[in-house]
Amino acid sequence: MPELPEVETIRRDVIKKLLNKKIVRVESSYKKIVKSNFKIFRKILVNNYFYKADRIGKLLILELGDKKNYLLIHLKMTGQVIYTDNDKLLAGGHSMGDNKKIPGIGDSLPNKHTHIIFDFQDGSKMYFNDMRKFGYLKIVNKNELDEIKAGYGIEPTTKEFNFENLKEILKNRKTSIKAFLLNQKQVSGLGNIYVDEVLFMAKVRPDRLAGKLNTREIKDIIKYVNSILKKAIKYRGTTFSNYADTSGKKGNYTKFLKVFGRIGDTCPGCKNGLIIKKKIAGRGTHFCSKCQV
Repeated sequence: MPELPEVETIRRDVIKKLLNKKIVRVESSYKKIVKSNFKIFRKILVNNYFYKADRIGKLLILELGDKKNYLLIHLKMTGQVIYTDNDKLLAGGHSMGDNKKIPGIGDSLPNKHTHIIFDFQDGSKMYFNDMRKFGYLKIVNKNELDEIKAGYGIEPTTKEFNFENLKEILKNRKTSIKAFLLNQKQVSGLGNIYVDEVLFMAKVRPDRLAGKLNTREIKDIIKYVNSILKKAIKYRGTTFSNYADTSGKKGNYTKFLKVFGRIGDTCPGCKNGLIIKKKIAGRGTHFCSKCQV
């Protein structure tokens, strides 16, 4: 599942590939993937265009050329955005197949996982695929968008993600710090991979009570959230077998991971403990058995 760096990478690539292209047709084989009335959804999009690409947390926000509507795209676990232009095919999101030339495109298009097709005036197309059908598309107006944004927590790498703000929302929290950081209503955009990496660098056990962290630990979490996400964005995200960006390239932050997916390895920090995996906040969680306290 793409996290903030992966979605931000897609957003930046969308700006290069999709803006200002007139939409001439919108088709769907599974209209439930659209969380709006489909007839209205199609009417708003046809003869319109994407004017601006934005993001909050893991949510893509495409402002339309009419300047009053927005297309929201959430990939959830297995969603995928694919753009084709003549012989060029660019994919972003969850991989659906084993194509060796361009990772992440799945089978021929459209395929059984294709639920929405956008046709542009220049002959290019955008597909929304989703194997598990958890992702969605939705048209909203400005007021609705503002309401949705209000439900998200502090955005990492912004000036609002600071010690005073985080200290205040952590106060008296009786949940684990892992669960807290995964909660999109508290901090937007973090997922399992980056939370594990941040807590390792901050030397904080993921099952510690969020409300019991001290000043040093809170400051270190802020420091490493910012540094790790910025580096992950620079390297176009983290890739395993299921993610490719909109240029058909795999993210290459994987080589920098310290604990995620490294069960049984000697801790790269203290050199004494082993990396173990435990279920915390309903997610498989990786941490050092010695130096994270």
